[in-house]
Amino acid sequence: MEFFIEYGLFLAKALTLALTIIAIVVTVVAVSSKQKHKKGELELTDLSEQLKETKKTIEEKLLSHHQLKARLKKDKKIQKEKDKEAKKAAKSGQDKEGLPQLYVIDFKGSIDAKEVTSLREEVTAILGVASEKDEVFVRLESGGGMVHGYGLAASQLQRLKDHNIPLTISVDKVAASGGYMMACVADKIIAAPFAILGSIGVIAQIPNFNKLLKKHDIEFEQLTAGEYKRTLTMFGKNDQAGRDKFQQELQETHDLFKQFVTQQRSQIDIDKVATGEHWYGLQAIERNLVDQISTSDDYLLGQLDNRQIVQIKYVQRKKFADKLGHAVSVALENALLKVFQMKSNQLVK
Repeated sequence: MEFFIEYGLFLAKALTLALTIIAIVVTVVAVSSKQKHKKGELELTDLSEQLKETKKTIEEKLLSHHQLKARLKKDKKIQKEKDKEAKKAAKSGQDKEGLPQLYVIDFKGSIDAKEVTSLREEVTAILGVASEKDEVFVRLESGGGMVHGYGLAASQLQRLKDHNIPLTISVDKVAASGGYMMACVADKIIAAPFAILGSIGVIAQIPNFNKLLKKHDIEFEQLTAGEYKRTLTMFGKNDQAGRDKFQQELQETHDLFKQFVTQQRSQIDIDKVATGEHWYGLQAIERNLVDQISTSDDYLLGQLDNRQIVQIKYVQRKKFADKLGHAVSVALENALLKVFQMKSNQLVK
């Protein structure tokens, strides 16, 4: 009897602790939801400096003491001459422009292309400062997804071309279907030898549970206004007219896709590549789907002496309530675990 009384008291304490923490979380969430959520922010990374530092570190490991000393002496002399020229130009009021910029954007797309939210902010930021002498370099990775999502992503990249800013897109792994829709907007597409490209096609699939529902005597009703408001359904009985209409819509989407690719890359034989097939980089260049076989790393290294390389990333910050809610849930879990451990030790004793 004493055991059950102690156990009951233990459960009451644990329940009180849990309810208290939950009440605090609910209160904080309610308050923070009324506050304006701050948008994300842009993060800029000097990739030129990173690459130069990497090169410098390797040289320090490989060069002998005398070679390294000679290299440092040479670098100081070059820098001194540059500073002297810059000072002279400043005095004469003829400051020379620095190296043109190479803005790097990373886009790793999901099925619904939700990453377009960050992409539009990054593109807008670049348009505010870039000139025709600069260049935008997009490291793209996506197997495609929803048509409207990737259509908007491609439109964001088109904004750069509309402002005459050169656009290069690099594919190290995959840019298929909606991913290739984005890639073909570029002035130049480079791809790794075994990157996957193409898949210029449209697919849609839907399960149907009508027979299963009938087997269990479950009726399904669906009311619509408009002949083609709903063509295929998951729970009702589909007819051939609905299937034909759905197939027609898929074909129309495919035709728009083909038209878009042709407008962007007139050198492509669209009838040969718009079959839904995909190709590796070495095969894609033969079909004019890409312009150059290279990795994004080699491209950046090749631009190091000619451009200032800057990576731009738009980061969306989580709400305070989300962070707190996660922290509290972890703390609650740990607190309850400790209570159970203490009680178990008492019972064992």
